Amino acid sequence: MAKEVDIAVVGAGPAGLMAAIEGARAGAKVLVVDENSSPGGQLFKQIHKFFGSREHRAGIRGFSIGEELLDEAQKLGVEISLDTICWGIFPGPELALLRNDTDFTCRAERIIIATGASENALAFPGWTLPGVMGAGAAQTMINVHRVLPGQKVLMVGSGNVGLIVTYQLLQAGARVAMIVEAMLEIGGYGVHAGKIRRAGVPIRTRHTIISCQGENSVTSATIGRLDEKGQVISGSEETLDVDMVCLAVGLTPMAELLFTLKADFKYVPALGGQLPCHDEDMETSIEGIYVAGDVAGVEEASTAMEEGCLAGLACAESLGLLDSLQAGAEKQKVKKRLQALRSGPFGEHRQDAKEILTREGLIK
Repeated sequence: MAKEVDIAVVGAGPAGLMAAIEGARAGAKVLVVDENSSPGGQLFKQIHKFFGSREHRAGIRGFSIGEELLDEAQKLGVEISLDTICWGIFPGPELALLRNDTDFTCRAERIIIATGASENALAFPGWTLPGVMGAGAAQTMINVHRVLPGQKVLMVGSGNVGLIVTYQLLQAGARVAMIVEAMLEIGGYGVHAGKIRRAGVPIRTRHTIISCQGENSVTSATIGRLDEKGQVISGSEETLDVDMVCLAVGLTPMAELLFTLKADFKYVPALGGQLPCHDEDMETSIEGIYVAGDVAGVEEASTAMEEGCLAGLACAESLGLLDSLQAGAEKQKVKKRLQALRSGPFGEHRQDAKEILTREGLIK
């Protein structure tokens, strides 16, 4: 017999946990499923302090925020099922789940998909050698497992992930030889880039990796300068003595469940690629199915938590657990916090994310 809940959340990261908390706070019976063996998602890899206001948990380290969210979810009676794969959603709606090689189902009145995003790869000669890895993988190794995956590192990509992981590699004892960035400008926040430069790590824009060398693992990497057409300028090649190449070249939303449901999508490269269309309450084109976090467009963990909060409130309202006046007031507070995150001082050098979402038709 299928398990029955009011709200099922797929993904126990920052967006999923916030969605579960808001739903449970309103009185909903909530189940969160996650394929990983521990909850919290990216938060438990983040040892840096968050930016923003006190409302955005400024000054608190990511793993501490994760602990706070987990504690609150458990106090509210949220059930979290780990090592559990959601492999399909069928009419009902009903989630098809797999845990410990056992299939089971869960019928839910509302479903929130908060599956996050996966790291992009970059192909070049030698990219399959041991020692080439994503920045997120490196962050997991140093901050979760306390393993330093390399001593001399080349970082490819200067977005916030590349800059933050570079600094954390330095803190863990590695020497970062350089950061290369194919674009004309650094992609991440200036405050992060400033810390990297003060630590003595050069950042070269309009440069990329050409290849890496080695028999059984990386022993060196070759970089080069790019021309206006994105081609390597002959004679600009330079070989670096490194044993690790770290790739921070973007993320792709993990929206497979929504593809199988035939939800409406829009291609928005600035936010990660193919994104599910949703309204201002995070409900997709399929009634009763909501999204939150990076699966709805790659941004920051703070933004993911606010989107989760919004989706949880919207689900509770649609279930009749919150009246429209109360829900409307709470949702308006969340939307104001989201707008502050997307257009505040740390985001002035980038396009406003809401403008992109609205212009591209992702927010209806």
